[in-house]
Parts: sequence; structure tokens; C-alpha cells
Amino acid sequence: MGQHPDAFLSFADIAPDRTVERLPGTNRDAMAMVLLLYRVTSTIVYDLESTVHRPAGWSWSAFRLLFTLWVAGPQEASRAAELSGMSRAAVSSLSRTLSAAGLLERGPDERDRRGVVLSLSEEGTSRLEAALRVHNERESEWAALLTSEELEVFNTVLGKLARAARSESWVSHRF
Repeated sequence: MGQHPDAFLSFADIAPDRTVERLPGTNRDAMAMVLLLYRVTSTIVYDLESTVHRPAGWSWSAFRLLFTLWVAGPQEASRAAELSGMSRAAVSSLSRTLSAAGLLERGPDERDRRGVVLSLSEEGTSRLEAALRVHNERESEWAALLTSEELEVFNTVLGKLARAARSESWVSHRF
């Protein structure tokens, strides 16, 4: 049986109201913000992974690591983990898989013999750039749902939240 297209939005509308009814004093707007942000982010990530990255032969996590190395250049594995927002264990496992697929190169860290430096292979660079073009076309479709003014405000608001996520002492961090 198919799911109603507005089902996840309906839940996101109902959940904050129901919570306020059952737990008076709940900040409804804050709950709605987090719930909607999570649901929309999950939907967009799933959309990009299923339409762009799985067809390219990798997962969303693999794309994040490959893209991180494409932007930042060769990185020690723990720094690649930090930049990509993944755990060191995930990067270690993923880097072995991507290396076996010929997309990534793993080399010794000259400064720390225990460390591994990760870099894109030529094939990894070529395939990432091809996928990134399709990825950005899909991002553009999502962005086109907003006016240029809405997109500017939205990016400003998200930037404000991102800066707070790194600067506020009460925010828990992975790194």
C-alpha cells in the first residue's frame, strides 16, 4: 500500500501540537524546527543517494569522504574523518573499500608512521567529478523550489545554526 505523499509532513505538523498538549511548556516552534530540519535533510540525502550516488557505485558516506578529499586534498585519516563528519572507524573501513575499488589511495603519513594519508586516485577524481555534476543538478532542483530571496535567507539561517553548532558551549560535538 502506498504512503500518502504528505504523511511525513503531517506527522511533523501533528507531533509538536500533540507534545504541547501532553507536556505543557514544550517549545513547539523549536520542536517543529528540529523535526522538519531532520526530516527534510533525511529526504534530500536519501534522494541524492538513490538518484546519484548508488548509480555511481557508492554510498552517501563514500561520497562524503571522496568529496572531502577532493576539496581538501590528501588528508591523514583522522583529519578526513573530522572534515567529513564521520568516525575514524568509519573512515578506516570505508577507505579500505574505496581503495580496493581503485577510487582512493592509502599511503603512509610521513609525520606519523602509525597514520595513513588518504588521497583520491585518478579514477576516483574522474568518477567523483562526473557524479558531482549530476549531484549539483539535483541540488539545483531542490533549490529551485525556493525563490532566490528565500534561498538566500535560508542559507543565511542555516549558516547561523552551523556557526552556533561550533561555537556554543552547550552543543555536544563528535570531535
